[in-house]
Amino acid sequence: MSSSVIEKTPAETPAAVRSPLPISGIARLAAESELTEEKNDIQYFSLPTKSVLNRCSNSAMPFQWTINPYRGCEFGCKYCYARYTHEFMELREGVDFETKIYAKENVARILRQELTPGRVVGAEIAIGTATDPYQPAERKFKVTRQILETLALAKGLKFSITTKSDLVLRDLGLLKEISKKNHIQVNLSITTIDEKLARVLEPRAPRPDLRFRAVQRLVENGVAAGVFMMPLLPGITTMDASMEAVVRCAAKAKAQYLLASVAFLMPSAQAQFLPLLEKHFPHLLRKYRRAYGRSAYLPESYKKQIQEKVCALRKKYGLPIDPRLESGPLEPYVNMAHQLNLDFG
Repeated sequence: MSSSVIEKTPAETPAAVRSPLPISGIARLAAESELTEEKNDIQYFSLPTKSVLNRCSNSAMPFQWTINPYRGCEFGCKYCYARYTHEFMELREGVDFETKIYAKENVARILRQELTPGRVVGAEIAIGTATDPYQPAERKFKVTRQILETLALAKGLKFSITTKSDLVLRDLGLLKEISKKNHIQVNLSITTIDEKLARVLEPRAPRPDLRFRAVQRLVENGVAAGVFMMPLLPGITTMDASMEAVVRCAAKAKAQYLLASVAFLMPSAQAQFLPLLEKHFPHLLRKYRRAYGRSAYLPESYKKQIQEKVCALRKKYGLPIDPRLESGPLEPYVNMAHQLNLDFG
C-alpha cells in the first residue's frame, strides 16, 4: 500500500502527523489572522492552519473525521450549536460567530499530507460539521473548492458534505468526477418550507426552495444527495403538517434519503435563540427555558416521539434513512425516571 491515497512526487511525501492544536494555540492563530475584507458588518480573516483533517471524538457519530473549511458561519442560524467554537479563539460575544469569519489557509497542501491510508481508508470524513462549507465566504476564498480538488485526486474515500446552500451546485462537475472513484453524499439541511420562518431562524441562509432544487439537480446528475431535517425545533417546526411538508418536498426533489433530529441548545446557542423566542414565539419561551434549563439535550422519550413521526412520514413518501445508519437504531430510548412534560404545542 502506498503512503497516501493520493499519488505524490518524492517532494510531496507527507510530513509527520501533527497532534491537535491546543485551545491556546487556536486563540493565538486567531489573534495573528489577517483581516482581508469587511462588508455588511462582516469581517473576513485568513486563518493560519496546522491541520485540516480532525478526528471526531464522539463515537456515536457515523463519521470518524471532520473537515471545516471555515471558523464561524455567516448564515447566522439562531439555534446553531457550533457557536461555542468561537470561544476557543477567545471570541465570546454572541454575534462573533456570524460576523467574524475565518478562512483556513493552505488547506490543499496540508490535506494532501494528511490523507494517508492508515488514517482515512475505511473511515468516513464529514465536511461541514461546525460551519457551512458553502457560506458566502466561499465565493471569495474558495476553501471548500480547494479541499474538493484535493479529494478529487484520491480514490476509495468515503465522505459527506452538509450545507444549507445551493452554492454547492457550483461544484457539480467536480462532485461528479469525485464520485467516480469515491463514495460521496451531499446533505442539504432543510427544516421548513416556510420562507418567512426560515428567514427568522436562519437569517442569511438560502431559501428552502433553492435547497430542494439543489438536491434534485445533484441526484439527476448522479451525485448521491438527501435532506437533513435538522435541527427540528419543538413547537416551531415539529408540527405534523410542517414536518410532512418537508418530507413531501424532499420526495418530490428526488432525495435519496432523509434524516431528522431534534435541536440541542448549548448555552452559547441559547443566548441567541431565547431572545428570538421572546420576540417571535413568546408563548414558547418558558417551555424552552424549562426543557433546556438543565441540559442542552431533550429527553430521549421526546426524541423518540418525533422519530416515530418521521419514520411514518418516510414510509409514506418512500424515503429511506441516511444510508450510513441503515444498520443501526434511529434513536436510543432511555426510560427516564423524571421526564419533563414537553408539550410545545
